[in-house]
Amino acid sequence: MSLPVGPVMVDIEGLELTDEDCVLLTHPMVGGLIFFARNYRDRRQLTELVGAVRAVRPEILLAVDQEGGRVQRFRDQFTRIPSMQALCAVADQQQLQDVGWLLAAELLAVGVDFSFAPVLDADDSGSRVIGDRSFCSNPARLSALARPFIQGMQEAGMATTGKHFPGHGHVFEDSHIELPEDSRSLEQVMETDAVPFIDCIATQDLSAVMPAHIRFVNIDCQPVGFSRYWLQDILRGRLRFEGVIFSDDLSMEGAGAAGGYGERIRAALEAGCDMGIVCNNRIGALESLAALDRFVVKPESRHRLAAMRGRPVIPSWGELEKSARWQRTRDWLAGIMH
Repeated sequence: MSLPVGPVMVDIEGLELTDEDCVLLTHPMVGGLIFFARNYRDRRQLTELVGAVRAVRPEILLAVDQEGGRVQRFRDQFTRIPSMQALCAVADQQQLQDVGWLLAAELLAVGVDFSFAPVLDADDSGSRVIGDRSFCSNPARLSALARPFIQGMQEAGMATTGKHFPGHGHVFEDSHIELPEDSRSLEQVMETDAVPFIDCIATQDLSAVMPAHIRFVNIDCQPVGFSRYWLQDILRGRLRFEGVIFSDDLSMEGAGAAGGYGERIRAALEAGCDMGIVCNNRIGALESLAALDRFVVKPESRHRLAAMRGRPVIPSWGELEKSARWQRTRDWLAGIMH
């Protein structure tokens, strides 16, 4: 029997499900599972793992960070994709669209619903964590590069997630290990780093947005992902964004400002996130779920999350290999990667 999609995304440790994993996945507050490189050996193993997860929890959302470059969790037997900055240095709009399509089509073919992509942060090495993950350093130009990539992902049947709102590229610090602070005014941010998000929301190219673990000290005292001002007044109100809001990983040090894991998940959801991500810390995940014992998930949040399910145009890897577009794009990528 299927359960409604819950508001917490968790992870598992290995290549197959354990009994403890199965108990975790059937918790009513769990709604998503994020895969990492440790969960992947080859396509056959991943396909079997996806099947095992679906057997336990059919409606769960399955996600991965598969951006290309240094953030590509599934590598062997998947097409290697360069960083977005390297890709944009050589690709035209059609090639960007084809690569977005290929990235999404490969994941959908093994049963993964979506990748947390694209990165819409504008950066050219000013940030420790973004760097070449960015399409380019110019926010005004970035939208024109990201949108073909997004359109390719959508053509394959994948929902898209823009991250890290309103932009992580301006701060040097890595929010995985500390909480960055930015002293700019709201309008300074909205006229620069936020432009790619504003553009892609206006054209309805984003299914979801992931806020940054950054505190904009002259705008709100809370980091963006815990801020009702940023998520409700700006993202939902001013920008009229109607899609999913995912928290960034609540195990990151940048999330520590909200307190322990129970406080973090409640703060994120109460601020306006539809789903909080708690990974790489099983104790933290269990504390988060316990803190939501009486939490009521809004129907509109469940509805938004359900729209993140993959809708593969090409349903299997065997069918994908017959695609001339897949082969052409794969060959082109192999040429630029060497």
